[in-house]
Amino acid sequence: MFAIVEDYKAVFKRDPAARTPIGFLEVLLLYSGFHAILWHRISHFLHATLRIPFIPRFISQVVRWITGVEIHPGAKIGPGFFIDHGMGVVIGETAEIGRDVLVYQGVTLGGTGAERGKRHPTIGDHVVIGAGAKVLGSIKIGHNVKIGSGSVVVHSVPDNCTVVGVPAEIVRREGKELTDEDRMLEHGDLPDPVRELKRRILELQREVNHLERQFRERHSSEKPTPSP
Repeated sequence: MFAIVEDYKAVFKRDPAARTPIGFLEVLLLYSGFHAILWHRISHFLHATLRIPFIPRFISQVVRWITGVEIHPGAKIGPGFFIDHGMGVVIGETAEIGRDVLVYQGVTLGGTGAERGKRHPTIGDHVVIGAGAKVLGSIKIGHNVKIGSGSVVVHSVPDNCTVVGVPAEIVRREGKELTDEDRMLEHGDLPDPVRELKRRILELQREVNHLERQFRERHSSEKPTPSP
């Protein structure tokens, strides 16, 4: 029950759209991400505590049809979990998620093959996973980590880092901890290492072109004048 209350509070902390005079009613009736985690708490209890077969998976599939969010009943999710918009989110069986984690639409916490045992990621506390990001394999994502939109993370990430790209690379380390709720929403305002690489390549190409012009000019000026 405590976890569900924290999940409910997390909606108001992280979604400005919920801060309306009837926001409490909107969250209860209209927020698919909250519905998904609410039913997951129930299915996880049936699956992990009571060891009831079939019914937890049936619940998760019905919730998937209704909300567009697929969470395996075996996944362990800490309190304060919030899925913004929700559609297309997939969380695998052995995934473990810490406290106060924010996930956007299209996120996958999946495996990399048919291996058995722990095959899904472990996510730390206060993590933000941007829209469309994929975190794959039995890797560990540290506390206060930001994962940029569209990134593919296949290696473990230490605490207090920002990762972006395909495959994801660390572009910010030991930065400011993500305690500001407004900053947590800026998952699209991240450095782009691919764009930076392209910029440096263009600068290098301009420098090469400049050197080639200088070489041609010097070579032409040093040509001997033909004798009459």
